Amino acid sequence: MAKRKPWVKNLYSNREYPDNYTDVSFLKDLRTNLHVRRYTLGEAIGGITVLNNQISCITGFLILYHLMLSDRVAPTSILVPTCIITAIGYLYYRGSSLSMTQLGEDSKTLVTVLLFGYLFSPMLHTLTQAISTDTIYTTTFFVMLFNLMFTDYGLDVAMVSKAISLNAAIFGAICLASRLSTSYHAFVLLVEAAIFFVLYPIMIAARWHPYCMVPIFVICCGSLYFISRPVLYLYACSTLFINFVCPFIFVRQQRYKFNIHGPWDEAIVEENTEENLDENL
Repeated sequence: MAKRKPWVKNLYSNREYPDNYTDVSFLKDLRTNLHVRRYTLGEAIGGITVLNNQISCITGFLILYHLMLSDRVAPTSILVPTCIITAIGYLYYRGSSLSMTQLGEDSKTLVTVLLFGYLFSPMLHTLTQAISTDTIYTTTFFVMLFNLMFTDYGLDVAMVSKAISLNAAIFGAICLASRLSTSYHAFVLLVEAAIFFVLYPIMIAARWHPYCMVPIFVICCGSLYFISRPVLYLYACSTLFINFVCPFIFVRQQRYKFNIHGPWDEAIVEENTEENLDENL
């Protein structure tokens, strides 16, 4: 009986072997947990704050809506302080790079947005007025959930979509605007939506620190204390669970991570960029 040729990693060179044959040398290139980064508890807690910040952002916006809906606070009493805080945040965001030219361009954009928002607020106020309140609140819940899901948290994943996130939040604001008493209330709510979901994310993306979450969390808790204690307990407990319990579970479960890499992996074609062009040539 002739001796069989040694098995090689070549589909057409192993005719003498069964189709399901696996040679002992096949697994010599097996590697486990390549490029796996182990996170500390502090890093996990700091990273999850961006999610809690977005939850607090949505909560703060809904609190302002409730205050205007119940006529506890006049719209102007909400608009003026938030505009002052936004102006301070703008100066902090621009910093030393602020120039008169830049200030003039940004002022033109601001005036244009406010003018068109004020002109179209009567139409937006009545746009969804014929729809029932239960349907409006249900729709708002889901679109705010979409905003939470598709917001950019600094991760390079396919699910992130700034367009979907922003459009979902603005659509929710338009739905809620129809429940308010006047078109001026609707205008203020839309301005607040622009501040919370357009300007605020831009600033925190450039100047984010985990401690930035504390002020908005404290403000939301203080406001909910006078609005609804059960909602306050739900909000506070959810925030604490997400910010401390979930990172603790994540860090503990890292020990069970087991990724295998070997000759069965699909080839990955790298896109030529300025950084790796010379290496690929």
